[in-house]
Order: sequence, then structure tokens, then C-alpha cells
Amino acid sequence: MTRLVATGAVEWPGAFQLAGEAEGLALVFSQPLSFWGGIDAETGDIIDHSHPGLGQNVAGRILVMPSGRGSSSSSSVLAEAIRRGTAPAGILLQRPDPILAVGAIVAEFLYDIHMPLVVCDIARIVSGDGIAIDVGQDGGAVVRVYPAMSPAAPRRQ
Repeated sequence: MTRLVATGAVEWPGAFQLAGEAEGLALVFSQPLSFWGGIDAETGDIIDHSHPGLGQNVAGRILVMPSGRGSSSSSSVLAEAIRRGTAPAGILLQRPDPILAVGAIVAEFLYDIHMPLVVCDIARIVSGDGIAIDVGQDGGAVVRVYPAMSPAAPRRQ
């Protein structure tokens, strides 16, 4: 895994829908994204023509959005993207999403590949911020944000 290295991160708690650790650059959307018809599981590209993220790639990023957006088949697309290595490294949501949770749980169970899914305050995160998701001492999620415009922004190693 590529590690983010920096000081001066802003940190706050979150609640795991599925526990795990991940790091990556934030890809932030103000609109929910459906994985069913919205993501190409083979590439990680956003293919939903009505979504503002059309053409961007979620692979290895920390996807940040208010929630998922239906269909129940989104869980199977997410699980397949996790298997292929084209899924986000982790997902931060403003509201819980049981459909995305099922996809991540299935991938963990079938493929032993872990992708954290966290519910937390996402208002201060912008695309390009470095994000680290960790498990706190109490078992809860800890989200660290390394602002992209900060002189202390992380660099990839």
C-alpha cells in the first residue's frame, strides 16, 4: 500500500459500517453515485452520464459522498470492483448505506479483501486531500485528512 506521509493532519471520529484501514487521495462528490450503471467494474471509471464525476476513476481513491444511490445491484458491482482491484481504497459517507455495506462485506467474505466503509462528517474534505482511515483504540473509525493545499499535505512514497 502507498503510505501518506505528512504532519498537521486534521482528525475526527467516524462510525464503521465495515472496519478497515485505507489511505488515498480523496475523490469528493456532492451527489450520490450508484455503482450499478455508474461504475465500470473492469476499470473503475465513472460511466454514469448524469453524474458530475463522469470519466473520473475511483480505483485506489477514497470516495467521499453523501451516500450511495440505489440499486440493490450496486452491492454486486462494488464486490466485483473490489475483487478486480478497481474499487475505491475506502468510502466515506455522510449517511449509512446498507447496499454498499453488503458489497464490501461480500468482497471481504469471498475474496478476503477489505475495504473500509465509514460514516462521518465529510463537509471539510475536498478532492485531492490525502485521507487515512484507521481503527481507533476504541474500535471506532478515525479519519485523518491532509489538506491538499497545505504545505504539510502528504506525498506518496
